[in-house]
Amino acid sequence: MRKGRCLGLVGGLGVGATIHYYRSLAKGHAAHGLALDIVIAHAETEPVFEYVRAGDRIGLAGYLAVFVDRLKAAGAEFFALPAVTPHFCERELVALSPLPILSIFEPLFDELKLRKSKRVTVFGTRFVIESKLFGCAADVEFSQPLPNEVEYIHKTYTELAQQGKGTEEQFLGLTSIAHTLQQRDKVDAVLMAGTDLALLFNEGNTEFPHIDCAALHIKQILKAMIC
Repeated sequence: MRKGRCLGLVGGLGVGATIHYYRSLAKGHAAHGLALDIVIAHAETEPVFEYVRAGDRIGLAGYLAVFVDRLKAAGAEFFALPAVTPHFCERELVALSPLPILSIFEPLFDELKLRKSKRVTVFGTRFVIESKLFGCAADVEFSQPLPNEVEYIHKTYTELAQQGKGTEEQFLGLTSIAHTLQQRDKVDAVLMAGTDLALLFNEGNTEFPHIDCAALHIKQILKAMIC
């Protein structure tokens, strides 16, 4: 069976997110009659959070670049980060990386333009919620959840990343916050800016306007791999 191009995935950010990307890319390749060609290097979530808390983009880029070097040595032609938070250092990582990055932001911004979205909110880690996507989406207004809402979203997301599975209580809690933000803050959509949210939500059960950042990213990666 013919293979597509080789992807390097910096995994472990978290494990559930890596599995989601892996499974989706394998399914996509099978649909095209291709064998998946992928290498994965396991990074840890906590060091990433520590660098982001400290605002240390250069330190985080150096940490991740070690894994990208290993991916290149294993035959990867480009790489991706299956999480939003580590994109905090994307510019710095690009400068260090021996491989081109398939950024999660490019397909997201294309989708925002396509939908003509003007006001959105974000579900993900506290760092991503408060970052307004690190200032990369200048044409979109970000509605910030209230502090207690941010705490709940962040806590729930980190639990998903650590445990690799979700609960009905978490699903209902985040859905309730999404409806509140939609009604109170008049947002066009909730950006699902955390891959592990796929452990709770899918196209069939999500009851509010949303944009799945991971789904868009996976579609972009698949296109690059099979071209």
